[in-house]
Amino acid sequence: MILIKNTILAAGLASTLLSCNTSRQFSRETIETNGLYGNIITSDSVNIADKPWQELFTDPYLQNLIREGLDNNLDLQVAVQRVLEAEAYFAQGKAAFFPSLSAQGAYSHVRNPETLYPAGPRHIDDYQLNMQASWEVDIWGKLRSSKKAAYANLLASDAGRKTVQTSLISGIVSTYYSLLALDEQLEITLQTVQNDMELVETMKILKGSGQVTGAAVVQTEAVRYAAEVTIPDLEQTIRETENALCLMLGRTPGKIERGRLSGQQTPELVKAGVPSQLLDNRPDVMQAEYAAMNAFEMTRNARSYFYPALNITASAGLEAADLDDLLDADAFLLNVIGGLTAPIFNKRANKTRLEVAKAQQEEALLSFRSALLNAGQEVNNALGQFDTAEKRILLRQQQLDALEKSVSYTKELLHYGSATYTEVLNAQQSLLAAQLSNVNDHLEKLTSTVSLYRALGGGWK
Repeated sequence: MILIKNTILAAGLASTLLSCNTSRQFSRETIETNGLYGNIITSDSVNIADKPWQELFTDPYLQNLIREGLDNNLDLQVAVQRVLEAEAYFAQGKAAFFPSLSAQGAYSHVRNPETLYPAGPRHIDDYQLNMQASWEVDIWGKLRSSKKAAYANLLASDAGRKTVQTSLISGIVSTYYSLLALDEQLEITLQTVQNDMELVETMKILKGSGQVTGAAVVQTEAVRYAAEVTIPDLEQTIRETENALCLMLGRTPGKIERGRLSGQQTPELVKAGVPSQLLDNRPDVMQAEYAAMNAFEMTRNARSYFYPALNITASAGLEAADLDDLLDADAFLLNVIGGLTAPIFNKRANKTRLEVAKAQQEEALLSFRSALLNAGQEVNNALGQFDTAEKRILLRQQQLDALEKSVSYTKELLHYGSATYTEVLNAQQSLLAAQLSNVNDHLEKLTSTVSLYRALGGGWK
């Protein structure tokens, strides 16, 4: 009866102390996100980051590559393992609220010296079977803050996995587009070499009729070889780009099945939403915020070490001097101890723990703000890159139209002696340069869309 009364008293004391714990909870700081995109002002909540990647990237070859990367990429698999590690620590944090329990069986034999115990006993045997339990009552929230910190760490690890996933999808798509652009440039160069070869034959005919000199033929051949010599470099770059893509896919180097650059589509309307959506869409910003939550809870945990700790220990079992008597009812024993332990002097460990936790909390908050600013900068860059590419494409098309006419006109005039071979060569070289630049313009528009999608946090939903 006395034991029951004392247990109720200890529980009541713990409840009273728990009710006095008024530690505030972590809440997201009021962060001013207006102007985060710089001079780009958006008010439409529509955001391309909310689109699943399957809707944004419709090329079937590309979709297969993304799926393969999500299944096999090694960096992503490492990130998944980190999430599993965090889950284990979180499970451990929850289990800290329960008593620890252990079982023990022991036998001891003691031989007392006759000089100290002349009347005995000389030999003592002791047999024990018992269960031991201990429980720390979470008065000041130390265990709760540890559990919350572990949960924040779990969320941060999962956000880290999402960051790797968005970066992986962005990397696969951008590399795929680069590969298609290289294919296009190789095709343009091959066609240019074919046109140059035809021009060489034309020059030979004109030389035979006395309209041009041998220098014109040789100069035309030199121009043809100048274009042809770039082909091996393009082919090597294509091979290296394929290998880079294979690495993202978790496979050995090899060929990549792919479509054509002209078959790739960009969204009709590129929407960036409002800056505040970065807090819930962009994984690395989310990860930084969860890290700040973790640091906040660890500061609470460090502060709780300055207060007394209430521990309850209990043991129950059987003990006898003779093995035959071990299972008798009279051999039963019970021991319950409850006590408060207050720190007085522990070589500055508690103060150091708190100071470090506060510094780490401030560091985490600064990293959170830095991640948000970096996200806004990347969105601004991607939007500017997209607008620049669109403007350049329009102007480039006008340049291409003019150069195509220039090549056609100079070739016709060459037959009538109204144009020189150098004018034809210059026009043809200018057209080749513009065609290659046009491919780069379209590639920049595509990659800017990918960059914006990643900068806004798309790809993990």
